[in-house]
Amino acid sequence: MKSYDVIIVGGGPAGLAAAISAKKEGIDSILIIERDNQLGGILNQCIHNGFGLHTFKEELTGPEYAARFIEQAAELNIEYKLHTMVCDISHDKVVTVMNREEGMVMYQAKAVILAMGCRERPRGALNIPGYRPAGIYSAGTAQRLVNIEGFMPGKKVVILGSGDIGLIMARRMTFEGAKVQCVAEVMPYSGGLKRNIVQCLDDYDIPLYLSHTVIDIEGKDRLTGVVIAEVGPDRKPISGTEMHYDCDTLLLSVGLIPENELSKKAEVEMSPITNGPIVDESLETNVEGVFACGNVLHVHDLVDYVSEEAALAGKNAAQYVKERYGKDVQKSGEVIEIKATDGARYTVPTSIHMDNMADLLPVRFRVGNVFKDSYISVYFNDERVQHRKKQVMAPGEMEQIILKKKALEDFDGLKTITVKIEEE
Repeated sequence: MKSYDVIIVGGGPAGLAAAISAKKEGIDSILIIERDNQLGGILNQCIHNGFGLHTFKEELTGPEYAARFIEQAAELNIEYKLHTMVCDISHDKVVTVMNREEGMVMYQAKAVILAMGCRERPRGALNIPGYRPAGIYSAGTAQRLVNIEGFMPGKKVVILGSGDIGLIMARRMTFEGAKVQCVAEVMPYSGGLKRNIVQCLDDYDIPLYLSHTVIDIEGKDRLTGVVIAEVGPDRKPISGTEMHYDCDTLLLSVGLIPENELSKKAEVEMSPITNGPIVDESLETNVEGVFACGNVLHVHDLVDYVSEEAALAGKNAAQYVKERYGKDVQKSGEVIEIKATDGARYTVPTSIHMDNMADLLPVRFRVGNVFKDSYISVYFNDERVQHRKKQVMAPGEMEQIILKKKALEDFDGLKTITVKIEEE
């Protein structure tokens, strides 16, 4: 059985950044496994701009951003396999893969980095009544059809859900000559970035109906129309608020789910809130030597943060191989728990080993509602140590706090760090 120091599952922005980082840390034996026919992951179909502002200080399209990392990986001679599906990852880091040329092959890894990204929530999860006619697509599928395959899904479009992909597809379909009639969102707030609402809906006079959902689908062979209605606080349609739209296409942008079937096979402990692995300050899971980063860990809003997080995972995986693999060396130092309450839904990471912590540690989280003129507060045990005002916080945008190692060391008897949202 061939062995590698680090095997990375997924060749998207997270996998590439992790591989480059591990290589720069002095690990030569690295393998990226990608199921698609090229590296770059989802970025290849994201032809709009807005990527790379943090990483490269310039505005790039998705393929341009991916190309920068692919070029770096090529310069560093990082090995990768395309058209290769990972079937299984065992608890002791044996990775089983399958492709046309070699059939089924097993590799032994010293460290594994999970970077599989996420998938879209399908129609089946929504329980919309009606037949199953042609013309209902997830927003990502439509994006692939238009941008890569060169097919137009339809001419009269309604979009359900205000995730970023849905908003971007509203603009993209308009560019291609389709009539986007409206975007309906079941929640009382949008699920996407503020800039996308302005640039993709407001600039093209596409209405956004908050607290609305699709209650009926018309058409048997091909979609002919949809009925949208307002929903109350209990998410049930309100009688008398129905609006009918003739359309031949319904795009669903109703959330992303981290792709964690393989993680579960490796016996990685999962978070019920993010549907991603539970990780510590090194982005290491409960399985020693298995790390996670990018959208498989939690859904990010900007790819720049994905690359930043993945670089950290690559660096830590390299350190693990060099310092801890095959030795009975456990992480030392006090374990401090990080909790999210009162408006903050979760944090990544959820625990810190003090001795292993870098000087500065970003802790990322999302809020569960729209908050205006509120404060992000951080408590050490029961003492408030950070209190930062923000004008607006919304579930569609990720928040972060920075923890300083020195501050943690100077605080006596620190057991828990709590992140919460406060009104004053």
